[in-house]
Amino acid sequence: MKTLEIIFWFSSFIVFYTYLGYGILLYLLVKIKEIYYKPLKKILPDDNELPEVTLFITAYNEEVVVDEKMRNSLKLNYPPEKLHIVWTTDGSNDATNERLSAWPQATVFFQPERQGKMAAMNRGMSFVKTSLVIFTDANTMVNAEAIRNIVLAFSNPKVGCVAGEKRIAVQTKDKASVGGEGFYWKYESTLKALDARLYSAVGAAGELFAIRRELFNEIERDTLLDDFVLSLRIAMQGYKIDYCSEAYAIESGSMNMKEEEKRKVRISAGGLQAIWRLKALLNPLRYGLLSFQYISHRVLRWSITPILLFALMPLNMVLLASGISPMLYGIILILQLLFYLMAAAGRKLSSRQIKTKILFIPYYFFFMNISVIKGIPYLWNYRGSGVWEKSKRV
Repeated sequence: MKTLEIIFWFSSFIVFYTYLGYGILLYLLVKIKEIYYKPLKKILPDDNELPEVTLFITAYNEEVVVDEKMRNSLKLNYPPEKLHIVWTTDGSNDATNERLSAWPQATVFFQPERQGKMAAMNRGMSFVKTSLVIFTDANTMVNAEAIRNIVLAFSNPKVGCVAGEKRIAVQTKDKASVGGEGFYWKYESTLKALDARLYSAVGAAGELFAIRRELFNEIERDTLLDDFVLSLRIAMQGYKIDYCSEAYAIESGSMNMKEEEKRKVRISAGGLQAIWRLKALLNPLRYGLLSFQYISHRVLRWSITPILLFALMPLNMVLLASGISPMLYGIILILQLLFYLMAAAGRKLSSRQIKTKILFIPYYFFFMNISVIKGIPYLWNYRGSGVWEKSKRV
């Protein structure tokens, strides 16, 4: 029983540290650092000194959003002669290319064969000549000042990648697929900002991020999380990933939890794939603080923490039945049962549009961890084509 107690408390600590403890520790470390090192104020250069940039969009069958995306891109507050808009639309067999032909401001690279997003990105990047490349998705809308703020972040020569902020368009009434994802990204954005203030953000979201062109190296075609792997490989070269909350992309949430599950399981499988491909980053003797941030923020979430989370309940029951500290383990069991009851209530309400979304938090938390478990067979059965079915959005 002593061994079981040790396993139970170790598991409890890992779960707490992964989802709350690291955030608390990160906040304290940032506050201590900034007592001694004040962030330098950056000044954006005049328009005539701004660099040329490429807005790079990889799209497959996005006819529904092409016009809206182009209108959004042309409203960006950046000198138009210095903004190059590039679309790579390999394999698209709808009206995506026809719609783009009505926009002379866009340069389109197309080939009939669909080989997946990473292959399209690798091919399209061979045509890019500007020193900075800003990646964004076709179905996300970017704020007007995004590019100026991203360029400002690159004024630090140690910055090799800039991660923009992903925001979910949340309404007064939403389903769990939107409300839960919205809560998740608010918390995730806070952690990313703190990571960057301590040393470096841990990865970037594909909805909006930018890199120095010379740091781009082709990524394996079967990569599931291209944005994550690409950004961290740049960090492994000795550069930092800055986080820019003033540059954000707004995206609607998944249509329903079934669509959200497809997305989350694929991301979880991609996380496991990335852990293997970035295994050198697990060595703190080589990568120091970056390794600590990477393991704490990402690796634990995508590997052992979900397993330990779901092991807590049976371990708790065994310890309670053994008669060791019955009051303590009884209270802990009740708290766990309450959590699962709240998650069940959230699931029951998940398809309804409601104002009070508090129950979506335990449900979405439970759902995310289940998705990590489901990501294991997904990755095992993944054939590495780099092609997948995208989730439907609201």
